[in-house]
Amino acid sequence: MSVIQRASVCTFDCPDTCSLSVTVEDGRITKVRGSEAAPFTAGVICNKVARDMSEFVHGPRRIRHPLRRAGAKGSGSFERISWDAALDEIHARVNAVMDRWGPQAVTPLNYAGPHGMLAGESMSARFFYKLGATQLYRRSMCGGVRSEAWAGTFGAVPGCPPELAADAALNVVWGNNATVTNLHLVRRIRQSKRNGGRLIVVDPLRTKIAEQADLHLAPLPGTDVLLAWALAAELERIGAFDQAFIAQHVLGFDDFMALARPWSTARAAAACQLQDEQIVTCARWLAEADPLVFAPGNGLERGRNGGSSIRALIALPALLGKLGKRSGIVLGASNAFPKTMARLQRPDLAPDGMRTLNLLDIGRYLANDSIDPPLRAVFIYNHNPVVVHPDQNRMRRGLAREDVFSVGIDVAMTESMAYCDIILPAATHFEYADLYPSYGHHWLQRAEPVIPPVGESLPNTEIFRRLAARFGFDDPAFVASDTELMDAAVDLEDVRASEIATDTALQMKGKDGRPLALFDNVFPATPSGRIELRSESLAQRWGQTALLPTWRVRTSDHPLMLISPASDRQISSTLGFTTAKPRLMMHPDDAAARNLADDADVRVCNERGEVILALEITDAVPPGVVASEKGAWLATSRTGQTISALVSADMRADLADGACFNDTLVEVTQA
Repeated sequence: MSVIQRASVCTFDCPDTCSLSVTVEDGRITKVRGSEAAPFTAGVICNKVARDMSEFVHGPRRIRHPLRRAGAKGSGSFERISWDAALDEIHARVNAVMDRWGPQAVTPLNYAGPHGMLAGESMSARFFYKLGATQLYRRSMCGGVRSEAWAGTFGAVPGCPPELAADAALNVVWGNNATVTNLHLVRRIRQSKRNGGRLIVVDPLRTKIAEQADLHLAPLPGTDVLLAWALAAELERIGAFDQAFIAQHVLGFDDFMALARPWSTARAAAACQLQDEQIVTCARWLAEADPLVFAPGNGLERGRNGGSSIRALIALPALLGKLGKRSGIVLGASNAFPKTMARLQRPDLAPDGMRTLNLLDIGRYLANDSIDPPLRAVFIYNHNPVVVHPDQNRMRRGLAREDVFSVGIDVAMTESMAYCDIILPAATHFEYADLYPSYGHHWLQRAEPVIPPVGESLPNTEIFRRLAARFGFDDPAFVASDTELMDAAVDLEDVRASEIATDTALQMKGKDGRPLALFDNVFPATPSGRIELRSESLAQRWGQTALLPTWRVRTSDHPLMLISPASDRQISSTLGFTTAKPRLMMHPDDAAARNLADDADVRVCNERGEVILALEITDAVPPGVVASEKGAWLATSRTGQTISALVSADMRADLADGACFNDTLVEVTQA
């Protein structure tokens, strides 16, 4: 038996981007553990990756060969075909669509998928640009609200490295289920606590990290901006602001405080369903702490007030003057990497006049032909839209249409692949070389394949090279090797990206050779060069309401707000086929009012759909809020729907047209 250890990188949707050590026995992955290559992750990985990788790569759901649909869409009935036959059929049917409606009737339907720069969007982007297909605005699904809020306030610069959390006198984890989604930040926070540091967690759900907090505030979803305003008003009242820092570095202070001052701690406590003393204590601890580290998460952005909430809370360290070598905000890590996306993706290949659609609108456009030209050919890759898109049932209706030709490219037979006409087998990240920046830390990594592609699967880059060749694209851009793509992806000073050693990680540093940190060796890159609490650039991009933080109230006939936290068993819908059925968490008062018993099957519903879940009665959620983990597959509910069916695809956050997953109003009854 041949047993070898090989270096790799975790590519799943997580800010930690861990370095891995993979055990391969006779060509099969048998064990995955952490490695020391990336100092930040330092040999520690989550149980999800340690437990499920052999199943992920070699399990029965792995797509090993090209397939053609042999039954009704959604039935999962397919027959094996050759690569040539698959490419020929794609070419013929897509050309038929373009002959009738033009190239903009074709669209990719993709999102983050693997977070490697090559597999994520390189040769595929070149292909769709050259084709003249409809382009997608994808940041609305996740991350866009947070990125826009950060860029509008500080510019496209990195915040502080997460390593600073280890030495903080106070860490503030806000809307971040960090134990599940940010493991290595938690390790630094625990180090801080061992040294006497404090931890504040702000989250409607009492998560594991909240259980470890010295102070846990559980505001009603959507009221975080009110809490941040109240903290600002209280900090001003107790004289905690750094007036010299504000005068030199902050734009829009008076406008921001005019919004904040009416929100006393008592008024905000009533609106947020908190205790007045909690807000007062939080403000006092913020004033006392030096150094101070804020770590906001994605939970904040997933509602109608998401952008305003993030902008209001990241204003607090600025008002306190606590930014620099030892204090800061763990955001904007993607800006640490010198990416050269135009060189990698080649938008110059596109014809003039290409249209761009919001990814969240694709289900509606597929279902009701409300756009001209209509969408008639769809390429689904790096994405599982049936499971993760808002308004799940509308997406399924659109993909079920016989007059929409769908190509699927994936590793596993997901419930989205079941709606495709042709499926192409994609390689896992263990089967190709790629380059891995992070959106949570400042270390760049590269990986080589640890095993050959399983079956007839191919890397995304090679799949789109073959598609380009079949469509007759003979530009040199479509024969570029993966090595050339890697070197086109980033602009590094001392080494080519393709030459980064796989047993190490490259730290992004300032010109002074030290780690990047805002207000140490990095400074705001806003139009004014200052921290912009009042942002004209955001107002220009997203309307006048984006000029300053706002608060929008929402009313509905449905009395309960559903939030969808991350799971400790899967990453979004990835690995969802290996997990148990999700449950619905409900406060005892809400359960008693509905005469519901613990562990009973309940019906969670609104005008868009209904889901059957087992009930867990717990005070880990506040009254008026229910919670169920995101990413479950359709088979987990006997209605054939998941909580994504309940989320509106038409309601948007106040920035970046973001999805409002945590702004879903429902009722719960006995099933």
